[in-house]
Amino acid sequence: MSNFIAKTLGRLPAWMPRLAFAPTGQAPRGDVMVVVFQRGAMDGLNAVVPLGDPDYSRLRPTIAIKAPRAGDAKTAIALDGFFGLHPALAPLKPIFDAKTLAIAHACGSPDETHSHFEAMDSMERGTPGKIGGLGSGWIGRHLQAVNTGNTSPLRAVGMGSMLQASLRGPVSATVLKSIADFHLNGRLQDVAPMQMAITAMYVSPDNRNADLKATGSDIDETIQVLSKLDATRYKPARGAAYPKTDFGMGMQQIAQLVKAEVGLEVACIDIGGWDTHANQGGPEGTLARLLQELAEGLAAFHTDIGEGMKRVTLVTMSEFGRRASENGSAGTDHGHANAMFILGGGAVGGMVHGTWPGLSQDKLYGPGDLALTTDYRDVLSEVLAKRMGNDKLAEVFPGYTPRPIGIVGK
Repeated sequence: MSNFIAKTLGRLPAWMPRLAFAPTGQAPRGDVMVVVFQRGAMDGLNAVVPLGDPDYSRLRPTIAIKAPRAGDAKTAIALDGFFGLHPALAPLKPIFDAKTLAIAHACGSPDETHSHFEAMDSMERGTPGKIGGLGSGWIGRHLQAVNTGNTSPLRAVGMGSMLQASLRGPVSATVLKSIADFHLNGRLQDVAPMQMAITAMYVSPDNRNADLKATGSDIDETIQVLSKLDATRYKPARGAAYPKTDFGMGMQQIAQLVKAEVGLEVACIDIGGWDTHANQGGPEGTLARLLQELAEGLAAFHTDIGEGMKRVTLVTMSEFGRRASENGSAGTDHGHANAMFILGGGAVGGMVHGTWPGLSQDKLYGPGDLALTTDYRDVLSEVLAKRMGNDKLAEVFPGYTPRPIGIVGK
């Protein structure tokens, strides 16, 4: 690399996308898939409450969510006679009733680890229990397996400052912290000079590398596409109100990309803070605030997209759940199985899917965790096969044979 290129790279803004290239080809386009990763391990037992399990309240004497009571907004929201939603998830109830929200409980990774890093790493790679090994993520392999002929630089987007491990692979994935950043903080007059600098860098006489030239072209195309989207003036449809948080703003920008039809197929976004070892709270407190932020973001996205949700599937996941019993600090320790949400027109909604294992002592797993009855790859495989046009699941989850649970339809 020449001194000119090195110096220019040093001046590039932090939002510059890291891109690779997919082969060209033809295949049917499916839904836009949005993956929300709740980093830190959500407490699925207080999010989707097993009210009908007699051991639930016994195991959580101070933080249990109480059964629904008319006029009491601090009690659970009834779903199906057995399960209820945490009251902070109230914005999701109308979507559940409209049958465009489905829930999988006692679901997650079969990996036995209680390490956040190990669990997230193997879950995003799609290889539970194996650290390292495959250098790609499950979404990256999906994009490689299903060649849609989509050449958009925004085919796959990771919202945030770093690319999510699930997106890693040989196919284009753009790290996008803010659409507005591609306007150089609103200074549209600076876009053209930046594009000229990028072009000069990648076509300089001493640059003979074809991949670098292609990268320069792709970065230029990304800037051109995003500079046409004015994020600062975007108005969500139908009065949708996103939370004023990084997660809320990220969901709003994903909605803008979906509606702008820029070729988006997959978007990933994180929401952290779920490691509630102490002072977790019951209907109020730390977990309640996180669940409210999640629910408001998802509900606003659903409202904003409107009829377009028929061609969008959103999935939530977390590295593992929390211990069935509360600890001495009014919190919960690392557990095993959890709950996943599926939101979209393809969801077999209005239902909590999966087999409930029970919370009695003889039914708990390991040190006292909710037992796993549905592998998260079963849920993701259904989404990929039925909504994303992928019939090559063995390439996405090597060595695993999915067992559908009927959580999405074609």
